[in-house]
Amino acid sequence: MKNKTLKLGLPKGSLQEATFKLLRKAGFNVSVSERSYFPSIDDPEVKPMMLRAQEMSRYVEDGALDCGITGNDWILENDSDVVRVADLLYAKQSLAKVRWVLAAPEGSSIKALKDLKGKRIATELVDVTRRFLKANKIKADVEFSWGATEVKVSTGLVDAIVELTETGRSLRANKLKEICTICESTTQFIANKESFKDDWKKDKMEEIILLLKGALLAEEKVGIKMNVRKGDLIKIIEKLPALKKPTVSCLSEENWYAIETVIDESVVRHIIPKLKKLGAEGIIEYPLNKVIY
Repeated sequence: MKNKTLKLGLPKGSLQEATFKLLRKAGFNVSVSERSYFPSIDDPEVKPMMLRAQEMSRYVEDGALDCGITGNDWILENDSDVVRVADLLYAKQSLAKVRWVLAAPEGSSIKALKDLKGKRIATELVDVTRRFLKANKIKADVEFSWGATEVKVSTGLVDAIVELTETGRSLRANKLKEICTICESTTQFIANKESFKDDWKKDKMEEIILLLKGALLAEEKVGIKMNVRKGDLIKIIEKLPALKKPTVSCLSEENWYAIETVIDESVVRHIIPKLKKLGAEGIIEYPLNKVIY
């Protein structure tokens, strides 16, 4: 019987580095040469292929791929009929929530959405922008931009742009002001509808997603362990914010215990000095690859 494989689309471009890093942290040894569109992966049941995020949902929808990773913005732009299986959202991995915003020059007379009537707008997200304007009863000329979109508005080639932003810093650096948000987007794991009905393929996708989400969650957690005297045990446990409850075990030395738990990385620097003052010894902090609830 022919071996089963899952055709997985991986994004080439801005999401590529973050996606590969996440896959490696999830336990997959994946790599690709500079000019190749077919990464190697140490799972014979997965057949990966690199595609631009902008076109990923079209190939997943028509079945050329069983599943893929792309932004929700491009699913909307292509009006793709796919299964949104999971949201892969985490800022540290460059998979953060982003916004497509309508922006105009700081000195422009365009101050509100209504001021765009009859104006020219450049963007890569053409159809979503057109639908947004239509819903708000604004007639404007929306044209596709191949790039350098911010330069086009600053040099007067167009009146406004719709551009991707996470913090807004790039827009402000180019002396642009936000008029409104067209849509928000997060990174999605999507599937072909027929592929998702296949029990084997669905199970395989869910296994991958479980590991990916575990890797994402581990990015904001660390493990911590320490030794404590019996008399200090209760007050130290009370200071530890654990996922459930900390693991406590007896040491070979009488009246000594080992405590181990998982906490948010953002608070560990505040907790360690307090634990030391309360009597904890041999405190060790260590990184995590995956956290699975």
